[in-house]
Order: sequence, then C-alpha cells, then structure tokens
Amino acid sequence: MLKEFKEFAMRGNVVDMAVGIIIGAAFGLIVKSLVADVIMPPIGLVLGNVDFANLFVVLKEGKVAGPYATVAAANQAGAVTLNIGLFINTVINFIIVAFAIFMVVRTMNRLKKEKPVDPTTKECPFCLSAIPLKASRCPHCTSELAQSG
Repeated sequence: MLKEFKEFAMRGNVVDMAVGIIIGAAFGLIVKSLVADVIMPPIGLVLGNVDFANLFVVLKEGKVAGPYATVAAANQAGAVTLNIGLFINTVINFIIVAFAIFMVVRTMNRLKKEKPVDPTTKECPFCLSAIPLKASRCPHCTSELAQSG
C-alpha cells in the first residue's frame, strides 16, 4: 500500500498540482498585501481618510454599546456588522487574481500556437489519394507521376 501511494504521489500531475497550489497560496498573499497595503490606502485617502478594512455598518448593537472604531472592536463587543469594506477588499483581490490568471492563460495560448508544418504528402493527380512527396508512382492507382524539383 505504501508503494502504491508513493507511485501515486510521484506522478507528474500530483506534483504539478501541489506546486500550483503552493504558488497559488503565496500569490494570494501577495495580492492581499497589494490590495490592503498599496491600493486601498490611496483610495481611502482620496475618499476622505476612509479605511476600507474598517468600513462597516452596525446591524445590531453588542453587549457594549457603540460606536465601534473597528470591525474587531464591534465583533469583540458582540455586535452584528455588515462588513462592506472587507467585501470591497475581497472583490478587488478577486479582480487582480482573475486578471493575473487571464494574462498567464493568454501568454500560454500565444506560446502554444503551433508553427505551420511543411507538408509530407501530395495529391495524386489521377486518383486524388494522398501520397508521399517523393513518390514517383502512386501506390493506389499505380499511375506514374512526373518528378517535380
């Protein structure tokens, strides 16, 4: 059983998938930091010092009455909140990840485009069968073919 598991784990697809998941998780952390630390602060500044991570609406007061400065403070007090800012951050994360994946797929598709292959066959002028380029006689109808070039 251990041998079978080792064979399964060492197959190319499993290893490739594991590498993809690890790189994807690391990429997700980079995107999260990009959104939270680079993109959202200037947007918040332009909109009047709004911290999107702490943009929320209190739906129900907690045991300790508000106002609450942060989502964490509201949660600690037991308040029910609608976390609009966290949702906006998540949407921006998704858009960035989707765009990055689109760019990778687009690049892969460009690299995949095959170059045209030189033909290896020609058509017999008598029976219209496909025959090798260097053939001097058609193997299908036995017609003698004129040699070109």
